[in-house]
Amino acid sequence: MKLAVVGGGSTYTPELVDGFAQLREVLPIDELALIDPAADRLNRVGGLARRIFARQGHPGTVTTTDDPDAGVDGADAVLLQLRVGGQAARERDETWPLECGCVGQETTGAGGLAKALRTVPVVLDIADRVRRRNPDAWIIDFTNPVGIVTRALLDAGHKAVGLCNVAIGFQRKFARLLETAPSQVHLEHVGLNHLTWELGVRLGGPDGTDVLPGLLAEHGAAVAEDVRLPRALVEHLGAVPSYYLRYYYGHDEVVRAQREGPTRAAEVAALERELLEMYADPALDSKPGLLARRGGAYYSEAAVDLAASLLRAGGSAHQAVNTRNRGTLPFLPDDAVIETQARIGPDGARPLPVPALDPQFTGLISHTAAYEELALRAALHGGRDRVFAALLAHPLIGQFDRAEQLTDRLLAHNKEHLAWA
Repeated sequence: MKLAVVGGGSTYTPELVDGFAQLREVLPIDELALIDPAADRLNRVGGLARRIFARQGHPGTVTTTDDPDAGVDGADAVLLQLRVGGQAARERDETWPLECGCVGQETTGAGGLAKALRTVPVVLDIADRVRRRNPDAWIIDFTNPVGIVTRALLDAGHKAVGLCNVAIGFQRKFARLLETAPSQVHLEHVGLNHLTWELGVRLGGPDGTDVLPGLLAEHGAAVAEDVRLPRALVEHLGAVPSYYLRYYYGHDEVVRAQREGPTRAAEVAALERELLEMYADPALDSKPGLLARRGGAYYSEAAVDLAASLLRAGGSAHQAVNTRNRGTLPFLPDDAVIETQARIGPDGARPLPVPALDPQFTGLISHTAAYEELALRAALHGGRDRVFAALLAHPLIGQFDRAEQLTDRLLAHNKEHLAWA
């Protein structure tokens, strides 16, 4: 079995490699191909990947290349974890929206749209290369904004599933609080990528007892602190919002904090420099503890589980993924991409039924889904008017003058990545 990772020079990659090494019985890999145009990063990460495999006795080989056609050739699955423009583009995404009083974030708001515009054309080009080389290969997208990118892939007819680590992070945290095994915790995880709520926490599976009310009663303060939102809000919702919902529920407070402190991009860039120095050490043969501060917790476990289920029905029966709505949320079109629990197998992802949602959830989901559809149009076809339309429709923007200002700034900061700008 061959797996390819586009963006293999990412500092995330050793986390992924460690998961492949530890879970090789679940997903036996003969070759792991790391693909990246940045030669120095790729050499460092590739060397560490080989040492991790060797230390853990993994029989597979790790290959590296800057040629995406060669890298994906013969791959059974291709994982996408690329970042067009690197941390420099992320730094801009987190900065210029603040000039207009809007949150600066790489997946939410105007910065998220900028990332989508840069990313979708590149991802579709890679996916076309995969299809030409191996039309049966699965594409697993971890590249943000995952919901928009996955919709682009599916609309173009690719075999694709989107993956985020929010759900598995909650599963692990709740399992610790409940003092049970993660496999016993089934989340009623519903919404859009980076716009999800845990509506229930069931023990033993989808039909198990919902212990969320008791969990919030006993551990509500810890849960609220973890998502950085007031406990009173969590109790009002009767559900656990993802961390990303603080950009909606606490937008102005977040903007004030962002204006006062360093960007996350600057913090990550510093971490990456330190990590890459560590990766260059030929004595290092395991992922360093510092990697935990980079983000992406449990990414490797989620990716291995998903790939195993898609390729050989060997992973979990259920997993939270980004896939077609298919009537799951009746207030959205069937072809919308949602993030929810699904049954995973070689035929893809099939969403599980979800309980009827209160309007406080359906309203925000519908509003954001409309923005995402307009964002994809802008990413596919370009044009200032399409960019403006998407920004005007975003629930965090929605004002004519603000959308005008953001459109001008977005285009000015992204001309090098937008052929039509």
